[in-house]
Amino acid sequence: MRRVVVSASTVTQKSTAGPATAPHTLVAEFASADALVRACEQVRNAGYTRWDAHSPYPVHGIDRAIGIRATRLPVLIFLCGATGTTIGVLLQWWTNAVNAGVQFPWVPTFLQGYNFIISGKPYWSFPANIPVIFELTILLSAFGAFFGMLALNGLPQHYNPLLRLDRFRRVTDDRFFISIGLDDPKYGSATRRLLEGAGAAAVEIADDVKESAPPRWFLRAHVMLACFLLIPLAVIAYMRVDKQSQPRIHIVQDMDNQERYTAGKQMANDVFADGRSARPKIAGTLAREDFTQDPHYYQGRVGDQWATGIPMYHPELQRLAGGAAEVNEQLMRRGRDRYAIFCSHCHGLDGAGAGRVATYVVQREIGFVPPKSYADPDVLVRPVGHLFNTITNGIRTMAPHGDQIPVADRWAIVAYVKALQRAQAATIEDVPTEQRSRMTQPK
Repeated sequence: MRRVVVSASTVTQKSTAGPATAPHTLVAEFASADALVRACEQVRNAGYTRWDAHSPYPVHGIDRAIGIRATRLPVLIFLCGATGTTIGVLLQWWTNAVNAGVQFPWVPTFLQGYNFIISGKPYWSFPANIPVIFELTILLSAFGAFFGMLALNGLPQHYNPLLRLDRFRRVTDDRFFISIGLDDPKYGSATRRLLEGAGAAAVEIADDVKESAPPRWFLRAHVMLACFLLIPLAVIAYMRVDKQSQPRIHIVQDMDNQERYTAGKQMANDVFADGRSARPKIAGTLAREDFTQDPHYYQGRVGDQWATGIPMYHPELQRLAGGAAEVNEQLMRRGRDRYAIFCSHCHGLDGAGAGRVATYVVQREIGFVPPKSYADPDVLVRPVGHLFNTITNGIRTMAPHGDQIPVADRWAIVAYVKALQRAQAATIEDVPTEQRSRMTQPK
């Protein structure tokens, strides 16, 4: 025999012990999953639209029994993913490949991007931008799946009138329920009979609580809390605009007061063998006045003119030359080694300006100015001081190398460059006497 429980009233009630309530949902309890599925089919066929089924575990076939349509969530996820892809492409193109200040001068400065020139690579290369595009696609798709699921299901829902029923608490254990909203267009007296006829073990109305307005002390407490939270922001604003005679408050001590060694101060340091924190000058360190004391060696100038000779009087150049006071083979070998490291990739090993990097960049046709050949008439007449200054400070598309190559090595490179120039326009008189016979012997 079925047990049917009916609420005492379907009108708004107000108890002396609690807040006012109003009928909200008709709830029917079923003892098995099969009974729930059969009842869902009857409710669906009856044309109800504001109702739902509740079970402690997934029930096979319940979707079809309720008449749930295919979710729109995949479409939402696809649109979010496509949006992420579009943002990834446009963002990288705008920030890295567009000179907005020239192409779009009407765009505000803080929204302008600028094109990156990196090793002669094209401004826009789709494969290089795929990682960011992929990340944004996945990120927005995940956001769409998570927040879309919550929105389509009306979540989060912190309160539901069904939770007021003691009977409904067994929905997480061993009971099955159908709930029909009293605001359903087809709801009426026949609704209860339909559920009872479908095999409901119990039918009950869940009341919703009609809460009264919050007390005045509650509102006052919130206003006081909001004012209290504004105090730190007001203090920060005041400290930023007003001059203070006391040091600022350090909240994070290990960041503001770090244990460190102060430059220019003698402090003990066990890390180094001499026990000092201040380190001696690195070899080759120059004071500012050194450049004016010997402009020939450091700048390649003699007075207002470019130097025409290599300053072999300097101790560093003599050291590279093995103690000699003139350009010799040892200095040339040093210059050849430094040239191969710093110069050959653009100028080529023979100085013709056809190095691997220069050749590649010229083929890309991006306006790169190729280096001149050392045999070019304009380069042949340049003094050694001009060549030294070019290595130090750069010229046209050639970057400065003064911070990478020591001064003495720059002069060694200049000596080797002059040797390359002479070799490309050499005569028999430039060949040592003892080697001339080898050049004239028949093969």
